[in-house]
Amino acid sequence: MAKFRETHEVTDENDLDWMVLEKHSLLALQGPKAVSALQSLIFLDEEDPEMDTDLSNLHFGNARYLQLKLPDGTNTPSLVVSRTGYTGEDGFEISIPPESGDSTELANKIAEALLADSSTVRLAGLASRDSLRLEAGMCLYGHDIDISTTPPEAGLGWTVSKERRSGNAANFNGSSKILEQLASPKTMQRRRVGLIAEKGAPAREGAEIVDVESGDVVGKVTSGLPSPSLGGTNIAMGLVKNGWHKKGTKLGIKVRKNVRQAEVVKMPFVENKFYRGT
Repeated sequence: MAKFRETHEVTDENDLDWMVLEKHSLLALQGPKAVSALQSLIFLDEEDPEMDTDLSNLHFGNARYLQLKLPDGTNTPSLVVSRTGYTGEDGFEISIPPESGDSTELANKIAEALLADSSTVRLAGLASRDSLRLEAGMCLYGHDIDISTTPPEAGLGWTVSKERRSGNAANFNGSSKILEQLASPKTMQRRRVGLIAEKGAPAREGAEIVDVESGDVVGKVTSGLPSPSLGGTNIAMGLVKNGWHKKGTKLGIKVRKNVRQAEVVKMPFVENKFYRGT
């Protein structure tokens, strides 16, 4: 808050309006059949011919208001539907505010409509989401990144736009350290890397990453599992000391008292399928 007040010249707390959003629901529809499943449920309001209901015109990272048809023959209010997700797959997120009534009840009705054809849509839990986001090289907050991780260390330097790197705009939380790391990567103490490990028990969060010659600990695994999309290949992300982050570097990972061979690889492990138009 102190930094926010300083950078935005806020001198009086009453100058700020805070809105805590509660009782909202969110449905994520992800995968190769997401677009056909959702397109079939979109209600075309003849009284609103300006509404664009064609999902082929909705590209990744964009959103629009849409009404959806429900199993009981009624329609939802206009809901924000974004072509986003955290799986690396093409897909959508449907935001359901409490202003639409009971958001949980409406979310269940929409889910029922989507699940009507089990060959197209099925329920999936966090394990599915987690394997997909790891395959896509996406960070999970509290695991791969946390309050101590800078964007450059995490390989997310692109989130700091060029406009934020100079002048008054360069005054933000952690700017002195972050901008130094962006300008001179050698100043970073650690780097986020992708790893492929040999067959056997997968490396899990917290496993030590070691130099294969000296045995010295050079980092730790932050996420790891056998990749379903890669036929069970053991993949992992981790933070390693600067210098051990280069593609092709051979490392070891301590798994159940054994050291398994691993190699630093470029991420994502599986190319994303974000829809950016044809």
